[in-house]
Formats: sequence, C-alpha cells, structure tokens
Amino acid sequence: MRADLLGDPVAGCEEALAVVHGFDRALADGLLRPRVGAGAALAALADAVGGTPLGVLVAEAAEKAGAGAAGEDHLVALAGARVAILGSVHDALTARLDEATGRTREPWPGAGEGEGEGEVPQQPANLLSAARSWLADLARAGWRGMDHDLVSGAAPVVSAMLPDIGLRRLATLLDGFAAELAASCPGATLERVPVRRWADLWSRAMLLTQPGAAGSGPAAGLGTATGAGTAATVTGRLLPLGIDLHEHATAVQAQIHAVLEPADGGTPRLVRASVSAPKPDTVVGMGVWQLLRTHLSLIAAFSEGRAMDVADMAVTAEGDLRWSDDKARTGGPADPFATARLLLSTATAAPTAPLDRHPARIAELVFLEGYKVADGEFELPGGRLALDTDRIPSAGPLTPDLVRASTSCIGLVRWDAGTFTLQPLAVEAPVKKKATAVHAGAWAGGTADKDGVRAEKAAAEAVTVLRERAGRLLRK
Repeated sequence: MRADLLGDPVAGCEEALAVVHGFDRALADGLLRPRVGAGAALAALADAVGGTPLGVLVAEAAEKAGAGAAGEDHLVALAGARVAILGSVHDALTARLDEATGRTREPWPGAGEGEGEGEVPQQPANLLSAARSWLADLARAGWRGMDHDLVSGAAPVVSAMLPDIGLRRLATLLDGFAAELAASCPGATLERVPVRRWADLWSRAMLLTQPGAAGSGPAAGLGTATGAGTAATVTGRLLPLGIDLHEHATAVQAQIHAVLEPADGGTPRLVRASVSAPKPDTVVGMGVWQLLRTHLSLIAAFSEGRAMDVADMAVTAEGDLRWSDDKARTGGPADPFATARLLLSTATAAPTAPLDRHPARIAELVFLEGYKVADGEFELPGGRLALDTDRIPSAGPLTPDLVRASTSCIGLVRWDAGTFTLQPLAVEAPVKKKATAVHAGAWAGGTADKDGVRAEKAAAEAVTVLRERAGRLLRK
C-alpha cells in the first residue's frame, strides 16, 4: 500500500466540509428563527449543488429557510444537498484509497439492475409523514432549542414503525437518535453540542422518510442484513478475515469482513455478512456476543478458524450477503492471515450505495506488514498511517499493547477528523515469545481463554437476570 498517498490532502474535500459545517451550525441554532450568518451558510449549501439537478430546489429551500419559513419539503431538500456534498467527499476519499491500495472497485448498478426479488414493499405513508414531521420540528427548534416534550414525540412513531420490517431501519435510527437527544435535554444548557453527528443523523433520517428509501442499505433490518435490490447470488468459498463490532446503547451489530472465492474461478471479491440485534444498555462486553451468535453460523466458523462454502447465497450490490444458514456449510480450516497475504491485494471491492456515501462510512479492508508502530502511528515505507485503537472492542483479546508489538495487521482504513486512520481487526504479535494471531472478534463464538470465560460468565448472568425481569413484567 502506498502510504504516501494517504498523507496528501484530497483536493476539494476541505472546502466541501466547510460548507457542510456552516449548515450544521445553522441547524444547531434552529431554522425557525435563523441567527446571523445562517443565511450565508444556507446560500453556500445551495451554491455547492447549484450545477446539479438539486440546484433549483435547494436554492428555493435555502431562501425559505433563511427567512424562517421552511416547510417539510424544503427541509428534505436541504438534507439531500448535505448528503450529496458528503457523498462527493466520500467518493474522492475512496478514489484516493483505491489508488493507494491498487484495488479495483465495481461500479454501482445502473437504474433497473438488480431489481425484482429484492424490491422493498410499500411502506405506510402516514408513519413516514409522522417521522418527517418530528424531524422538521427538531430542525426548526435546533439542538439548542430542543426540550423533553419535543424529543419525546419520537416515541409513538418508533413504536408504530418497529413491527414493520420495511421500516425497522428508520425506526432504529430514530430510536437511537431520540435517546441521545433525550440524554442531552434541555439543549439550552449544553456546554458542547455534537453538531456534525446530530446533523448526520437528522439528514439521514430525513431522507429515509422518503417512500422506498427506508428499506435500502446493509443495515435495513435487525437479524441479518437485508439490503434492497438483490443484485445476484454467489457460490463459492467464503474466507473470513475479521469482525468489526458496532455497539450502541440500544443496538449492536457485528460485520464479518471476508473474501469470497467464486466457484467458477472468477476474481475474488470482498464481501460482508452482518447480524444486528436490539439490546438493553446494561448488556456490554461479552454479553453482546450472546445476543448475536445464535443468528449467524458464520460467527462460529470464524471463531473456529474455518471457511464456509456457500451456494446460491443472495448478495447486494454493496457486497453484503443476505445470510441464510441453509445455503451455507462449514468448510475446511482457513487462516485469515494466509488469506490476506494471498488474496486481499487482488480482491475486487464493492461500490457504496448512493444513500450510504459518507466519509464516516469508509472502511477499506487492508493487510499491512513490515511496519513499526511509534507515537500512535504505523510507520510504513513512504509514509505514516494513524492508529485508531479506540475502536477495538472490549469483548475480545486484542489490546492496544498487542497492536503496538505486532508485526502484521489486518485492519480497516477509515477517515476521521481530516485524516486516514487504521482500525486493527487482527494482528500477529509475540505472545509469551511466540508469534500468535490475535483477533478482536476471537471470542465471538465463545472461548476457552480464562479471561474470556470469566467475562462470558459475568455477561451470561447479566443477560439471565434481564430475561427473568422481562418475564415477570410480561406475566403482570
């Protein structure tokens, strides 16, 4: 990998992010009574998309919002412009990553491709409208003007949406978003506002209220991922490389990154298999694996160091497998580091869905060796790459010390705060003077490691207590 390319600035990104930041500040203050400077920020947003099909619509929306008279349609247009600008940043950064890794990326399917069996059912317009109305009220009040009465308005909407699997992606987003806002109410007393994050959640949720949008993407449902528009089916050998664990107070997701060797001898491709579940905020650490492992047999195969043979497994255009246990069986031993050395550099990457194009979404699988770790960075031939150990989950044996002592690493290159970073998924490091592979997700399927066993037991007791309490409540 050419680390020197990752250290150079990407043309236009800084300017695009400045436009987004200006809009985010205006959103934080509220669009019902825009403050001084909000009009200029809104105009800059409109100018940034002026040469696109959004131009006229966003220009009108910016003018209305600057006068404090923005309707729901205007706010949807502003959210769309923000998402489009961040999408352009995502594309520029991804192109730089492809250049640095020498990786080939598949194009996004054209209109009409991959449709049919994966089409999203029609969603209730009244629920989408209710969600959009709540989000519009948030935008008018701003983060500084929100209170508990306003934030609590999401609860009945979320409750009505959750039974509908086609709306569960939006419902989960709204539920987590409302929980964050509620924990920060009233907004007028906040010393620091997470301006970018809340604007990200708001704009994404606003677009997901558009008919047909809520069923798309790799995290559309809970259980296994249910992206929209199945592009194809695949048959071949699945070689897991690492698990990336995403944990929130109310939900958890595990993404298994893997290389698929097609049975027909075609080019290997990068794919993911995901499993998600709702969770209480008291279930942390090893407890999250107990919520996930029963839903995805691939977790057990990864923990045992084995491949899986899949036949006619559905896959989205983004490379997300729609996992079905009856279309997979456990294969022979598979060493992730051997797979990374032999196949990762030649594997084709999948494109990103239009709505998911955001710099925070970048997670490019790479294999590194021949480096040194110093001052929180990987020192590579030709450049440096910042190390992100904060993403290493506590529910596994991988630690920052092992990363610093490692000689090779499988990880995800991300982009954060203006720079590329590396999140380790697994390393080869000396353990008791012996070179050992250590994976962040090694305990996903259970473990015989004494530390892991102790953590598993404590987590099991916590989950058991919660289930007993829930059972008593239901009996009442």
